[in-house]
Amino acid sequence: MFGQIARQVATVSARSFSTTSTNNHKVAVIGGAGGIGQPLSLLLKLNSNVTKLAVYDVAPVTPGVACDLSHCDTSSETAGHVGPEQLGAALQGCSVVVIPAGVPRKPGMTRDDLFNVNASIAKATVEGVAKHCPKALVAIITNPVNSLVPMAAEVLKKAGCYDPNRLFGVTTLDVVRARAFLGEALKVDPQKVEIPVIGGHAGITIMPILSQCKPKYSGSQKEIEALTARIQDAGTEVVKAKAGGGSATLSMAYAGARFAGSLLRGLNGESNVIECTYVESKITDASFFATPVVLGRNGLEKNLGMPPLNDYEKKLVEAAVPELQKNIKKGVDFAKK
Repeated sequence: MFGQIARQVATVSARSFSTTSTNNHKVAVIGGAGGIGQPLSLLLKLNSNVTKLAVYDVAPVTPGVACDLSHCDTSSETAGHVGPEQLGAALQGCSVVVIPAGVPRKPGMTRDDLFNVNASIAKATVEGVAKHCPKALVAIITNPVNSLVPMAAEVLKKAGCYDPNRLFGVTTLDVVRARAFLGEALKVDPQKVEIPVIGGHAGITIMPILSQCKPKYSGSQKEIEALTARIQDAGTEVVKAKAGGGSATLSMAYAGARFAGSLLRGLNGESNVIECTYVESKITDASFFATPVVLGRNGLEKNLGMPPLNDYEKKLVEAAVPELQKNIKKGVDFAKK
């Protein structure tokens, strides 16, 4: 059964940027003038399921970003919104809200180091969602995802509009990276690679399930451990390569657009829309956990649960769950202050 699920996951990437539309939606990119937000907004401008694109940021350049995007010859309308007083206008009527807003990682920083600044930004945004578009699907890209998604859940609970099927942590970049690295190792088109990545979106909580890779990955245990470590630490690889000039922006924008596109396809009623994503979960002792899920008209339609694991992968999960529990508690505690 999982082989069939994995094959569906592998075909999501191309379909997420489909140019065939049956329904149209307003999408807001919160942090749309940033390093992730600008390329993410461009990719969403190309998605024909987007009727209106709201680009929101605190940066004065935001109207210019929106104007620049509006010159692309696609049918969606684009509007720029600047500052807290315009957040409501950006969010009003949204079907999907994508949140890349926040401070990027710099050399030597962990995702944990980002928490206090980015948690405040995400909290204000989610409070705006609760007020202006409580039924929207919310996709959080801002790091640390492991903590900010549980924090957002608590904020929405306080506002009386929390629906666990409508809140997502975007872990798609981990899947994208795993497919890219495996495509290189297997000498195949990465788009043909099928690989579930479960857990969370930081360090040891990122768990590529290489035993379920298709085509089959037959590396030695040493090679499996090295590839797992590379996927887990791929964000740091980019930070180091940029030599102080930023973190992963283009690949994250690509992954974010893919996930937002899948949410839109689900809203349109398309069948077999499957993504790995970080959601409220009862699959492990961690109350939030990333697994493959089916997306539909109400957001998360079905959690497909844990793929089959070998002994090595079971140990990865055992190590990751306590780390996730700490991350989750940090987010919950921040929301309750």
